[in-house]
Amino acid sequence: MSKKLTSRTEDYSKWYNELVVKADLAENSAVRGCMVIKPYGYAIWEKMQAELDRMFKETGHQNAYFPLFVPKSLFEAEEKNAEGFAKECAVVTHYRLQTDPDREGKLRVDPEAKLEEELVVRPTSEAIIWNTYRGWIQSYRDLPLLINQWANVVRWEMRTRLFLRTAEFLWQEGHTAHATREEAIDETKQMNNVYASFVENFMAIPVIQGVKTESERFAGAEDTYCIEALMQDGKALQAGTSHFLGQNFAKAFDVKFANKEGKQDYVWATSWGVSTRLMGALIMTHSDDSGLVLPPNLAPYQVVIVPIYKNEEQFDAISKVAEDIMSDLRERHISVKFDKRDTLRPGAKFAQHELQGVPLRIAIGPKDLEKGTVELARRDTFSKETVILDRISVVVEDVLEDIQKSLFNKALNYRDSHITEVNSFEEFKAILETKGGFISAHWDGTPETEDKIKTLTKATIRCIPLDAKEEEGVCVYSGAASKRRVLFAKAY
Repeated sequence: MSKKLTSRTEDYSKWYNELVVKADLAENSAVRGCMVIKPYGYAIWEKMQAELDRMFKETGHQNAYFPLFVPKSLFEAEEKNAEGFAKECAVVTHYRLQTDPDREGKLRVDPEAKLEEELVVRPTSEAIIWNTYRGWIQSYRDLPLLINQWANVVRWEMRTRLFLRTAEFLWQEGHTAHATREEAIDETKQMNNVYASFVENFMAIPVIQGVKTESERFAGAEDTYCIEALMQDGKALQAGTSHFLGQNFAKAFDVKFANKEGKQDYVWATSWGVSTRLMGALIMTHSDDSGLVLPPNLAPYQVVIVPIYKNEEQFDAISKVAEDIMSDLRERHISVKFDKRDTLRPGAKFAQHELQGVPLRIAIGPKDLEKGTVELARRDTFSKETVILDRISVVVEDVLEDIQKSLFNKALNYRDSHITEVNSFEEFKAILETKGGFISAHWDGTPETEDKIKTLTKATIRCIPLDAKEEEGVCVYSGAASKRRVLFAKAY
């Protein structure tokens, strides 16, 4: 297969699909709608997971694990949640196979092995977790209960795309219980802030924090906070959500506690999560027609050293210098790889590391050894510079920091230049088709208008920004009174 990618401007969707596969991140599996995450792609996810896990624990959360299967009766207990996920559920009805006597070597479901109660393969874990919490919470002394789970979930999507939408995906889901409404709301906001901090500081993606409209909220939530990002094709991507669940799940599963006055009350709940969809966001925000562009904070290795030599003597001399560089870089907590494969020429190695988005490349040849220098190449700008060997570690550290900031600023400039205020529906439609991005427009607050705009344009209200100012106006579609602008966009 050719390493050359389809151009983003020619076919953005095809470019994305090719890049995920050619950069060795993931591939489609034998199971419809599911993916295999390959080692290089999983290494990026592991870095995301490690940093988020650190941030969760710093805010007082602990990890636990709950069953993959949810009894159907439990799943149905919170009606809005059950209704919201019903069409995406995979359901287990039997527990055993048996040999088919009419077809040698084939198996079929054993009709005698039908489950007494059907099991839903979790699309989300509120039901099984809140049923468990009933036994964990009796008193205010048991609160707050701050639990996170790293897991897989199944949502039977009909249209799938690697990382962005698959029938099975990896994620984390936080589920917390609190004594008061105020504590639960504070937790919801705090975790949305954690997500925003991670996505901006590690993924180098600027986000807009906001709340969802009632029709876009998580099923069973009283309020959903979110972070919204903008991809290079002008479409939005929901990068994370944090939900204030009120007492809905506590009432559905009868989770009560004795407060300080000795009175029984239902606990207040939150849930929050991000998934491997963040991998799609990372790819689509920074990458180019040559391949991945990875922010240094999440690159599996931040620096690759490529030797250029003609014989074993030259290779040995270069290897000694490379080992010294690696030792210095690792002392500075910089991840580095020495690509000493003898099955590829230097040019092919350059192309592979470029495709896989390694932030910095160091090339060392015999002439570099004579001069006491190395060549340093940036992936984000393709610029090269000759660096004195004695200064390479300091320069690498500074350049990696600059790459991280530059990627964020580039994405921020793109995002900010693609937020457009409109005051008429004609202008709304024109911007959506010609420029894309976020459209800031007045909305009358009714789900009827929201649904009509979605039907006519495929644009949805991504969020009501938390920093939205009160501004008297008229709805861009209905002409009814409006007190603030909201952000619309076509989205993944």
